[in-house]
Amino acid sequence: MTERRAEPAPAAGPGAVTDDWIVDHFDVHAPELGADLHRTLARARRLCPVARSDVYEDGYWVATRYEDVLRIAQDWETWSNQLGITVGPDSGKGLEQMTIPPVTVDPPLQRTFKRLINRYFTPAAVAPWEPATRALVTRLIDRFVERGECDFMEAFARPLPGLAFFDLALHAPAEDLEQVNEWATRASLPAEAESADARVALGTWIAQFLARRRQEGPQGDVVDAVLAAEIDGRPIDDLEAIGAVMLLVLGGLETTAGVLGMAMLRFCEHPDIPELLRACPERIPDAVEELLRLDGSFICIGRTARHDTELGGRPVRAGERVMIYWASANRDEGEFEHPDTFDPDRVANRHIAFGAGPHRCAGSNLARMNLRIAFEELVQRLTDVRLQPGAEIRYQSAMNRAPVSVPITFTPVPR
Repeated sequence: MTERRAEPAPAAGPGAVTDDWIVDHFDVHAPELGADLHRTLARARRLCPVARSDVYEDGYWVATRYEDVLRIAQDWETWSNQLGITVGPDSGKGLEQMTIPPVTVDPPLQRTFKRLINRYFTPAAVAPWEPATRALVTRLIDRFVERGECDFMEAFARPLPGLAFFDLALHAPAEDLEQVNEWATRASLPAEAESADARVALGTWIAQFLARRRQEGPQGDVVDAVLAAEIDGRPIDDLEAIGAVMLLVLGGLETTAGVLGMAMLRFCEHPDIPELLRACPERIPDAVEELLRLDGSFICIGRTARHDTELGGRPVRAGERVMIYWASANRDEGEFEHPDTFDPDRVANRHIAFGAGPHRCAGSNLARMNLRIAFEELVQRLTDVRLQPGAEIRYQSAMNRAPVSVPITFTPVPR
């Protein structure tokens, strides 16, 4: 089964994205980009797949084709994470200016730290978490299913990844789970007024948690890997360890929540998809890959040129930054046939929703398991899912494709 959707023409008038905007004034933070993301990125691939934007400070490059995005992500010797991964008003501030493995360091240190972490998130490592994850999914659905309506983001999509991660990966105290997940969820939503305070509260909790873990001794989990890590031949310090755990937490919350939310929107618009998955649950793993490709919420990230190079035949100077668009690469017509079509029978699906190269997401296997179990349970327990009348779908930012709210109605299925 496949699903095709006609895309309406972009609206004209004030704030509309123009060709000049795409080629010369591309703004990664612009609300008009977030409002019309995939059509704008498709236009960028056609008009100027390697654009030079004059927005923010010294400007930056924008790469939208699959082959360019993949090459940049894999070539860490030319394109550095450590030299900067963002552009805009907050560029050069916060975690980006700290040595926080594995995200803001490059190989070989990055590879050393990544190896320490990866062993705790292999398919074999996360498989024993499946019963507890399914129990959590069931418990969350139980909280709202009898009402026949909910805000899916608030009731399910945002609580799930954090509660699972704090419990199963970090072994946080049971009495802390709900509160720390609430802080982490708010900290993941930069547009919300409470985000900054929540990030402070989360950082304080992590500091206290790590101090307690140092006293308790090893438990054989990823926290041990962080506490035992070395940076440039010295033990990781407290601030670096806090930052590393913060990145592990925040890297998987809103991104997974975003995929869940976007999938629910797609289910509402195309009820044949959940019907298929309900009838053929063995198709769900392939459906997960298609939903990640189409609606992955990890939109883009920056890299900085270590030396003079070229990109798409255009000269790039050392120190210049490029924003690479995973969301565009995953719908590139040069890589994917019918790229805007949901097709669980897709033979070749080399999507890069989790990134690529040495900085590819370490938690991809955990995210896949969470998504698979979530869809297995949701499609069986909720039928006739629809958006509530008058629902307005907004997104947190142009860089994270996670819906703010997804209000739905549905018919509960008796257990």
